[in-house]
Amino acid sequence: MATERGRGEQARERRRAQIRERREQARTQAREFGLSEAAAERAERSSFERGERAKAGQSTGASALTRSRARLDLPRAARRRLLPEYDPEAFGRLSERVARFLGTGRFIVWMTVVIIVWVLWNIFAPEHLRFDQYPFIFLTLMLSLQASYAAPLILLAQNRQDDRDRVNLEQDRKQNERSLADTEYLTREIAALRMGLGEVATRDWIRSEFQDLIKEMDERRLFPAESDEGDR
Repeated sequence: MATERGRGEQARERRRAQIRERREQARTQAREFGLSEAAAERAERSSFERGERAKAGQSTGASALTRSRARLDLPRAARRRLLPEYDPEAFGRLSERVARFLGTGRFIVWMTVVIIVWVLWNIFAPEHLRFDQYPFIFLTLMLSLQASYAAPLILLAQNRQDDRDRVNLEQDRKQNERSLADTEYLTREIAALRMGLGEVATRDWIRSEFQDLIKEMDERRLFPAESDEGDR
């Protein structure tokens, strides 16, 4: 505490010394320019107020900047929520399992067995052991509760399946577009190769040309006089 008080006293002394220096500077400037002491004091007071306002603005701007500046390398703090948090993906998988089980014959058999046992017990059991007598209101309530939960779970599972089907259809469409583009490219390349090969001498064509040439040479050997006359 004593050290803090000493620091405060030193700061106040420095401030007073600065004020006295500013007053002396203002008086010397007033003497140089021929102004009165009242005008010098007014000028000194206005300059002092401007300096104080500038310091206050800098301090408030710095504080606002520090307040508005957020650490980008740190995650945000978790906000408190009134509703309980849950994992939508896990809940969706659970709904699909429930919907898949509700759509099987095992569920129908088990539900039928439970209802029959429930009804028989509450009809033929001793009076003090019956927990849901006719008209079986508790059984009706349980079946209604089961139906009220099963319907949204089945709808949720159907929505997830629709989303998967939509994604698969989009991927199939893109794959078909790529396959069509590749097929068109190969078709153009094959057509270009055919056009290029149409002007290339093949082995069969060269063989036929040689055969024709050999036949012509043999004919000239057998009939040289006729060939000479024909040439003339």
